[in-house]
Amino acid sequence: MKKIWIEGRWTDTPEHLEVKSPYDGSLIDTVSYADVTYVERAANSARRGAEQMRRLSAAHRSEILLNTARIMQRRFDEFALTLTKEVGKPLRESQNEVDRAIQTITIAAEEAKRIYGQTVPFDATAGAENKRGYYMRVPVGIVLAITPFNAPLNLAAHKVAPALAAGNAVILKPASATPLADTMLVEALLEAGLPPEGINLIIGSGSAVGDALVAHPAVNMVTFTGSPEVGEHIMHIAGLKKLTMELGSSSCVIAMDDADIDAVARKVRVAGYANAGQVCISVQRVIVHEKAYDKFIDKLVPMIGAMNIGDPLDESVDMGPMITETEARRVEQWIQEAVVAGARCMMPVKRSGALLSPTVLADVTPGMKVWDKEVFGPLVAVAPCRDMEHAVELANSTTYGLQAGVFTNRLDDVWQAIEGIDVGGIMINEAPSFRIDAMPYGGVKLSGIGREGPRYAVEEMTDMKLVCFDIGGGRKP
Repeated sequence: MKKIWIEGRWTDTPEHLEVKSPYDGSLIDTVSYADVTYVERAANSARRGAEQMRRLSAAHRSEILLNTARIMQRRFDEFALTLTKEVGKPLRESQNEVDRAIQTITIAAEEAKRIYGQTVPFDATAGAENKRGYYMRVPVGIVLAITPFNAPLNLAAHKVAPALAAGNAVILKPASATPLADTMLVEALLEAGLPPEGINLIIGSGSAVGDALVAHPAVNMVTFTGSPEVGEHIMHIAGLKKLTMELGSSSCVIAMDDADIDAVARKVRVAGYANAGQVCISVQRVIVHEKAYDKFIDKLVPMIGAMNIGDPLDESVDMGPMITETEARRVEQWIQEAVVAGARCMMPVKRSGALLSPTVLADVTPGMKVWDKEVFGPLVAVAPCRDMEHAVELANSTTYGLQAGVFTNRLDDVWQAIEGIDVGGIMINEAPSFRIDAMPYGGVKLSGIGREGPRYAVEEMTDMKLVCFDIGGGRKP
């Protein structure tokens, strides 16, 4: 059984939560499950931890994170197996997530050593000729990190590692469905030498424990990945806190008639169905020039039909289950609604519990849920366009704006897409699911506010402090 980490020690609670496999419902482990009575204890502990963390040198913080990465590398297989069991993603995808989490923490360790300030030219202002100064970046204090189920380890790393690199204390609240890998991350941090109260791990319900933590006056910043609805709720109750929100998406690929359609189909096959489509930047919509539309569908459908779905622990499996049967039923219902509204389903839709077969929908139009909303499931919706202007219009026809991918070799079309599509990141001749962990990552519109990526997260997780000296001492300017 896994316990919560609070007040510098592993602590059991009266209530326990069973963590079960989304594939077959088997019990993986049991975790201590906190109620709101633990929130004040976590906050008080984090206050002490924040004092400890801000006194650590940059070199010390960096070394803790580098040690953490080494420990995770040593436990690589254990982390990957745990992710596959609790999330349901194939083992090779879990291995990729562990590798990326190690990279994220390593990059954050480097960023701990380059948190720079800047001089301010006070003497450039009349009347301030005898003033000299600079600003420095200081930790905000306590960062509350709320992580989702789909990539629990790497997304926790993207929040926890930069916060610690910047000298903050962290309260980590993982998704209740997938708390095990995050618990292992805390174990690695503590083994690496993190001050015991530099982090608190609390597992509990979002509506009770999560809300109480968000609203707590000791918390200086909330960094959250999840749905726009929950993100908006957090913003309403957080009060005067710094916020970073990575919310939903309906990421699109645009493929023009000059693109390598075979290559586009191969990219979509991977980017649309990884982790059963439960990826924020999963390809959900594909907008294809009408001259290449039929060819693209003819290339993509056999690839998807050949995918092997089943037990994610089986190395031959391409796609495992969704996180719950309820979510699989929702996506199945959205597919049925789209077909009634005029979309063509290009293959039979089969569901067994949380295991939903991958699907391609053709002739999808704005107004259908599979276009307008975030599907977060194994589905790609395809629509034709006349030209790049029409493609940009279709790309912007949702309330989301995280990332987009554009496939064309025409420079005028490239620039029209770059300037016209409202997203936080645009990939040229690459799928929107492309992400390196060092890059600035985040969206516009309902896709969120702020940016992740260790360097950019450190900026979010620090405040500017201005220092001004009067060097006059009676001397003349």
